[in-house]
Amino acid sequence: MRHAGRRALPKILSRLAHQGLVQEARGRFQLQKDGARSKEKSSERQGGRSGERQGGRPGERAAAPPSEPSPKPSVRDPHLLTGRLVAHRDGYGFVVPETPRRDLDGDLFIPPDQLGDAMHGDRVMARIEQRRPPRPGVSGGVGRAEGRIVRVLDRAHPSVVGLFHYGPRGNVVLPYEARILQEIVIPPGEELTPELQAKLAAQPAKGQSAPRFPELDGAVVNVELTRFPRGGVAPAGRVVEVLGRPGEFGVDIEILIRKHHLPHRFPEQVLEEARRAARPVNDAERDARRDFRHLPIVTIDGETARDFDDAVYVERRPGGWHLQVHIADVAHYVQRDSPLDREARLRGTSVYFPDRAVPMLPEELSNGICSLNPREDRLVMSVLLDLDHSGEITSAEFTPGVIRSAERMTYTDVNLVLVRDAEVTARYASLAEHFLAMRDLAVILNQRRSRRGSMDFDLPEPVLTFDVEGHITGITRSERNMAHRLIEEFMLTANQAVAQYLERRGFLSLHRVHEKPDPKKVLEFEELAHAFGYSLGVPGLSERLIPVRHGRVAAPARAGRGAQRSSGVRERPMVVSLPGSQEFEIRPQHYQRLTLKIAGKPEERILSYLMLRSLKQARYTVQPLGHFALAFDQYTHFTSPIRRYPDLVVHRVLKSALSHPDMPGADASPYHLGELSGISAESSEAERRADAAERELMTWKTAQFMEQHLGEEYDALIISVQKFGFFVELTEIFVEGLVPINRLEEETGERCLYRERDHAIVSGRGGHARVWRLGDRVRVVADRIDPIRRRVEFALVT
Repeated sequence: MRHAGRRALPKILSRLAHQGLVQEARGRFQLQKDGARSKEKSSERQGGRSGERQGGRPGERAAAPPSEPSPKPSVRDPHLLTGRLVAHRDGYGFVVPETPRRDLDGDLFIPPDQLGDAMHGDRVMARIEQRRPPRPGVSGGVGRAEGRIVRVLDRAHPSVVGLFHYGPRGNVVLPYEARILQEIVIPPGEELTPELQAKLAAQPAKGQSAPRFPELDGAVVNVELTRFPRGGVAPAGRVVEVLGRPGEFGVDIEILIRKHHLPHRFPEQVLEEARRAARPVNDAERDARRDFRHLPIVTIDGETARDFDDAVYVERRPGGWHLQVHIADVAHYVQRDSPLDREARLRGTSVYFPDRAVPMLPEELSNGICSLNPREDRLVMSVLLDLDHSGEITSAEFTPGVIRSAERMTYTDVNLVLVRDAEVTARYASLAEHFLAMRDLAVILNQRRSRRGSMDFDLPEPVLTFDVEGHITGITRSERNMAHRLIEEFMLTANQAVAQYLERRGFLSLHRVHEKPDPKKVLEFEELAHAFGYSLGVPGLSERLIPVRHGRVAAPARAGRGAQRSSGVRERPMVVSLPGSQEFEIRPQHYQRLTLKIAGKPEERILSYLMLRSLKQARYTVQPLGHFALAFDQYTHFTSPIRRYPDLVVHRVLKSALSHPDMPGADASPYHLGELSGISAESSEAERRADAAERELMTWKTAQFMEQHLGEEYDALIISVQKFGFFVELTEIFVEGLVPINRLEEETGERCLYRERDHAIVSGRGGHARVWRLGDRVRVVADRIDPIRRRVEFALVT
């Protein structure tokens, strides 16, 4: 072997020997003669090849080529599971099971030498090899399990974005995803994009050595993988894009778009279809719908919004209220199973970055004919609700309509009208009374939700401010005013009304569900809440300490003295710790009551964040499982079809229901169960992918901003304590960062330990001990930027 793979040969042989596939004899290696074990391992290795893909267009999901016939582990084997591999940059990983398992405490741990050829994010089959005993005091619990990767079922990364480097032994790309543990080998010639090939052809030949381009070395590139890791040999690929140099304006967004595999280029066929569909509303379309153009209907959105998919109207009536919610009729323009529809389903959702959007639909639709622009005729699906004085729906009607928005309002201007700002009220004098009616109805609707137990976490989000050249000038906290709240209440009510109607008619559709929290998460939150003197108030949830009559135990030895004495040890009363029962009834009202208790308190920010972490993530499904946080039995997403594919699906289902008023839903549903199940899974994954990309870019932008402020001091609040340090949130600017535990040890000169019982970090002992807990206020200095995680790190000011 004369190529770079020769360096990996000793490691490969060592791994094979560890797995019992080969044995060493007199300095040579030969196949293991144990037939049964060899056969089993052989089948696993051959099965692992099924996840490979050769070639293919960047952005496609890796397809598995046919593998050689081989014995496969039975899927009924209780020790086998399938799931996603989440790798860690230190070499180990965890497999997150596709379906929860009662015999696992959390995820399956995979040691570094058992990852095999799997990469971060791959869908894999793994085997549970050993289990650890459950933690002390956990009644009926199960311990953490350790295992190994048996085979790769589906590759997550058809392409990888990273830094290109020329090297003495060959060209490599270092992935930006730190959890991809392998460098990508770029064979000679495969680093040349068409542009570089053209440049090379125009240059005179210079010997036989491969040319090197200065603009390529150290550049950010996107690489299509042509060979996945196999048998210890590194993956290989070819450069398909050169995105620019690190730090150049806009390159960070290009990196994250490709790192998270966000579809960002519309095929020409899709663009052409969008251009054909984006025609002005004609008389035939108007005549076929109910006309609402005479009403002062308005859109209310943020200052930077460009697509307006909802408009509202409210009026007071003697028996209560009349609410109209008009949503852009995207289904009229996007025909099912068309190229435009397939592209929208692939994207699943629009992705919003601070200075750029990756839309689900082309701009001809999203910002054009589907957007409810002011003083232009637009086609809508309308929800018409009559409500009594307590906010309960007394009648609901759904109809295709046509509107002409009277004004494009912003949250800021509507709020100024609500607080009686003279200038803004005069500017919108004809609409001011309508906004006051909207506020009054929104308050009633919010009270209605509160009576049901609905939660309302008002957690701020970071907002970046830019100068005219696009440089970050500050990071502030987002603010929710009354205008935000009234639109939120109207959209929640419309979504609930549509879900109830489709469920009553028996139509298969998509539901937005939020299931009850996992009991283990609830117990963990209860323990943290106790540290602040609060409780969810669930009977039997807290840990109980029961003294044992006539029982005595030895007092715990001090560090370093555990084996010095075996007799005459001071004893203390025996106490048995009984954990809180995992069989309890948790309701939204438990969370709601706690949010009311902590409102306005210093610990509100931390406990609200911890409460949110204890809840499950909302998702899409075909089953109406209810929405725990909103305390709704039925709920769906209907109000944002321009930017969410599930909303578009619900629009089609609603249209079918209205077109067949006397037909059972089972006969008139436009989608079958299997198709909706696939769409729900894809849409949930697309939402998580978009959220991850948006969060990561905010982290990168924060790091860029703080790089200019290294050495500056700030007041901060400890918002999370981990074994490796604690996270703080600055008071002056809305920035979070880590104070690493090693920096604490450097500053205190003492070893620092994480104390699990009260989630604190302790330095020293006795009366001189220093303790850092959740909610403590500290003074910190911006110390450094973690180059791998793009995270701000702070140090304590001493």
